Amino acid sequence: MNSLAIILILSAAFIHATWNLLAKRAGGGPAFVWLFAALSCVIYAPVTFFILYLKRPSIGPMEILFMFVSALLHLAYYLVLQRGYSKGDLSLVYPLARGTGPLLSCMAAIVFFQEQPGILAIIGIFLVVYSVFTLAGGARLFEGTNPKGSWAIRYGIVTGVIIASYTLWDKQAVSRLLIPPILLDWSTSVARTILLSPYALHNWKEVKYQWRMNKGCAFGVGVLNPLSYILVLTALIFTPVSYVAPAREVSILIGTVMGTHILAEPHAKRRIVSSIFMITGVVLLSIG
Repeated sequence: MNSLAIILILSAAFIHATWNLLAKRAGGGPAFVWLFAALSCVIYAPVTFFILYLKRPSIGPMEILFMFVSALLHLAYYLVLQRGYSKGDLSLVYPLARGTGPLLSCMAAIVFFQEQPGILAIIGIFLVVYSVFTLAGGARLFEGTNPKGSWAIRYGIVTGVIIASYTLWDKQAVSRLLIPPILLDWSTSVARTILLSPYALHNWKEVKYQWRMNKGCAFGVGVLNPLSYILVLTALIFTPVSYVAPAREVSILIGTVMGTHILAEPHAKRRIVSSIFMITGVVLLSIG
């Protein structure tokens, strides 16, 4: 992997962790999700239309269906993620979500596509499972003394399930139907804005409150969320996906460090070590 690809991927990982930090700070729920989705629609419309003009893709009923289902999955992702951040720490929810996603994608590929994992992939699965267990609290999970923390764990893992779902779905959209990735991403922002508009209009005071209190976070997420994806897409143009996918997961460690140091969240040593194990497991999953 050449130096430009490394710069793009590491930048994307840092940007991805940063917008999650902003989302955690805002903690705004559906109103905040609507706000940054609407901003993303406006900000990235010129880029999307330019790509459409250059590529002129064929968009029929099947492509529209795939984009709509992708939008529903991404909407569920953002809502569950925000709910998780309202219940627990960034350094807990973020690595759980990002780490379990690749794990479940791999397991789904084994079950549904009859892929045969090698020994490295099997070791990777065990490392990710172990990391999820230690991040969630280890043996203390069985004590049941922190119901709020247990809900954060559940939301983090459910977010990982949704990540695995939209990863498998979007792969079919861009590889089989040849939907341009930027169009697919932008369409999810448009659909998310439309689907949440009834809620936003009914709770306009909450939207105005989010705009007043978290305007900077909304702009930050609205810009950084698609940007992290665009940088990855750029790297994929000249770099094998088998290199890009595992390298992206360095964001797990970045997000954990941001949570434990910027937000002063507890259990820093355990969470950082667990995140390193998780990244190792994800890399082994990708190459094994």
